Amino acid sequence: MNYNFLFSKPLGFPLGTEGGIFPAIIGSIYFTGIACCFASTIAISTALYLNFYCKNKYIHGIISIVIQSIAGIPSIVLGLFGYTFLVVYLKLGISLLSGGIILGIMIFPFIEVRIQKALEEIDKDIIYASYALGISKSYTFFKLILPMCFSEMISIVALAGGFAMGATAPIMFTGGVVNAPVPNSILSPAMALPYHLYILIGEGISVENAYKTASVLLLFLLILNSISIFTELFRKVK
Repeated sequence: MNYNFLFSKPLGFPLGTEGGIFPAIIGSIYFTGIACCFASTIAISTALYLNFYCKNKYIHGIISIVIQSIAGIPSIVLGLFGYTFLVVYLKLGISLLSGGIILGIMIFPFIEVRIQKALEEIDKDIIYASYALGISKSYTFFKLILPMCFSEMISIVALAGGFAMGATAPIMFTGGVVNAPVPNSILSPAMALPYHLYILIGEGISVENAYKTASVLLLFLLILNSISIFTELFRKVK
């Protein structure tokens, strides 16, 4: 592995026998970033609603069942759903946005369940004291609850980002293209490290480059897991 492999595009015939993986690195970062933003927004909103606003136990139960059901959907089925709904029906095309959204749906239960648990562990006396002073629920969340859980939320989202970055099946039909250059917009297709690795191994293009690609992918996963670990350690020390 060298500088040229990390910062050049795939070359040769078949594509990938020479050159590097720079477009795949950038594509993976974009896919993961979009997925984390999409999933964390919905997950935090859902966890907040279930903990502080939902008073009907039947609605609470239905939402919980839906979240658990999403967690059990095979990733290849999510990819087919993303192709049918996002690519074809909504006409988003094979793009970063389509791939990022479907990855976000995949990691949404992972984030929501853990954030909901983090919110449930907050001392309820603090929350009730805030309500007793006439402070609104929204102000209580943003000024009191969010600062208490922020580092834990970052840790959870970082772990989910590692989960999304290593997924291949969801982006095969929604955003991943083997010969795509560095994307210039969220509506452009992109390469991704796991998909590129799958092609290199599946078609027997280059075992050596496949191991190099796997090493880079593992390095990114290690970075994301390290962010999660150190954030959690910092929270406990603090």
